[in-house]
Amino acid sequence: MKKLVFPFKKAKYLEFIKSLGWNSIENWVDFCEGKNLILNLEKLKENRLKDDWIWCVLFPLLSQAYNIYNVEKKRKIIGITALPGTGKSTLGSLIEKLSVNMDIKITVLSIDDFYLPNKQMLLAINKNPWNVSRGFPGSHSTLLMKEKLLIWKDTGKLNFPTFDKSINNGFGDRANWRNESPDVLILEGWFLGVKPYLETKNEINAIVPPLSNNEIKYRLKIQKNLIDYIDIWDLVDKIWHLKPEKFTYLNQWKRQQEKEMLQNKGAALSEENLINFLRMLNVSLPQNSFAKIKADFVFSIDQQRKLTSLKFNK
Repeated sequence: MKKLVFPFKKAKYLEFIKSLGWNSIENWVDFCEGKNLILNLEKLKENRLKDDWIWCVLFPLLSQAYNIYNVEKKRKIIGITALPGTGKSTLGSLIEKLSVNMDIKITVLSIDDFYLPNKQMLLAINKNPWNVSRGFPGSHSTLLMKEKLLIWKDTGKLNFPTFDKSINNGFGDRANWRNESPDVLILEGWFLGVKPYLETKNEINAIVPPLSNNEIKYRLKIQKNLIDYIDIWDLVDKIWHLKPEKFTYLNQWKRQQEKEMLQNKGAALSEENLINFLRMLNVSLPQNSFAKIKADFVFSIDQQRKLTSLKFNK
């Protein structure tokens, strides 16, 4: 049996594996080996994916998708919710690649693929206090997203737009459309599962730096916008929440992400735009609303992105 690396007790890990449909850890590892997942370990590590993420998130999520398709015989959506910079995009890319070895077709879709077209976006984000071009609730075509997800659940056919963030001087726009026929669909987003949340005065007063009057007003607008996302969240059958121990970790992670984009692609947010974007991420939604996400699996992550604990529905 392969050496497993996990940050919680073996008994907890066994319960976790059983919740995915296996009788024992050994049987589950045999499954991973039989589907050639373990053969890819070294390549996964080249993608800087650590052992805890491989054995506790990537392989389990893939095996859940496999069971959903081969055992339950239903079209289901698995949601991944995680703050920007956590690593969900890398995770999603690896899920699609590895699923080829498992005889199932998995498509990873971001809610950001459904960003509004440029002209509609300019109206939707008009006069936002952070001067950002997108990102918060209200900048997506929620009706289109709901329609496409429902069509896939009914027919198995998925037709969706792709958003190119590099065009229109960085404002971005829809570039083309993709046609897929996945067996399992994974939907990811930084506020996936977040619903309207009424803050207390103490919660508002604890925000540092304090909210401006414009931020206070615009946050109320965003809370109303969130209502349009609830029908989409209701279509998601299972949610995996990758949750930082401290919300502020996203500042470090997003900066690292932009630095890597600059090194790899030669383009990234300017310092001013990055500061504005980070402020939007930190205050556009009440931070406590993320604790209210009804997730099936919640992984706590420390500042170095190491998994520290796991909670799940048995």
